Amino acid sequence: MSATQTTAPPKTQDGRGKFIPLLALGTFALGVDAYVMAGLLPHVSKDLHVSASSAGQMVTVFTLCYALGGPVFATLLAKRSAKVVLGVALVVFTVGNALTALAPTLAVLLVARAVAGVGAGVYSPIAAATAAGLTTPERRGRALATVMGGLSIGTVIGVPVGMLLADHVGWRGTLWLITALGAVALIGIVRLPKIEVSPPPPLGRRVRALAGGRVAGIVSVSLLGGIASLGLYTYLAEFLVDAAHTDNTVWAMWAWGAGGIIGSLLIGPIVDRTRRPFAAVTCILALIVAAQFVLPAAARTAAALAIVPLVIWGAAGWAVQVPQQHQLIAAQPEQPTVAVSLNSSAVYLGSGLGSALGGLVLGLGVSPSALPYCTGALTMVALILHLTVVRGAVRRGENAAATP
Repeated sequence: MSATQTTAPPKTQDGRGKFIPLLALGTFALGVDAYVMAGLLPHVSKDLHVSASSAGQMVTVFTLCYALGGPVFATLLAKRSAKVVLGVALVVFTVGNALTALAPTLAVLLVARAVAGVGAGVYSPIAAATAAGLTTPERRGRALATVMGGLSIGTVIGVPVGMLLADHVGWRGTLWLITALGAVALIGIVRLPKIEVSPPPPLGRRVRALAGGRVAGIVSVSLLGGIASLGLYTYLAEFLVDAAHTDNTVWAMWAWGAGGIIGSLLIGPIVDRTRRPFAAVTCILALIVAAQFVLPAAARTAAALAIVPLVIWGAAGWAVQVPQQHQLIAAQPEQPTVAVSLNSSAVYLGSGLGSALGGLVLGLGVSPSALPYCTGALTMVALILHLTVVRGAVRRGENAAATP
């Protein structure tokens, strides 16, 4: 009997891995909410009688509150169990989307998007850390990929479907659908078992974790990747009008999202099999650079040719976060939730900055068809940072570990 009490059964044999899809259901709702708003901008601006650029601030508000507000509010829940934190986060997220659907003015809309962003910012990193805690280290990549897969599937299915629904039931009807998804995900979280996961880290602890060169380097790469990714995605419609002379963007979002599903689902087994997350990030960033540099020429030649770089960009863009999280957990093994939270905050802070900077670049007179060159160059900076700062920190860590 004492042996039973002192030796826990392997996590792969206690059936807890079956709860990982429940966590992915929540990230699915987050994926729909985070990316569908870019496609609903024309509907929102027309309904509220504001400019498209003003309506576009709801994307910036959501992503900034995800990145900055989430960690602050997570501090208030630091002593709660992971299950409670996930439940509260989904309640806030769902309420925020309901308020968005009811918003009568732009001001109310922005407040509602801020509330939804805070809920998403609290939920996402804890869901990833919880998924990692539900399985063994050998299968951690698959667990993280499943949670990230919820985001990508939410994007590839939710964004085009949401845009199509908006033509029939309005943008508010689409938001009610997202609200319902959040409520269903909340019901799923109730079924989760008690999980031993470190609590949401306070903002100060997250900042102190950046003192390590390896962590700061990895997080900086994620930040730059977020800026480049949403900086281009937010203005994909403007790019297609300028480069491909078409205002039909649904097919492009399908292509990008389909690539996201492929990349996010394949990267987990690849990282688990190779055990080389650093090399995986190197290859992925190189693919993003190539895809974004090729995209303008492909779109100008024929709209259909743009599908290939869009799929590659989507696959690589979604795949990069799994090995990034792997590296951060390895760099902070005693505080995995801090590591995952830092990465999540960096990605969404970058997304908020990307949508704002993309608008600024276009406002300065840069042609929308040239925007992929700007984001591709920024991704190349991230690749150089990865190959220099992060690699140097990894080598220093390996040398320190080898020294008696």
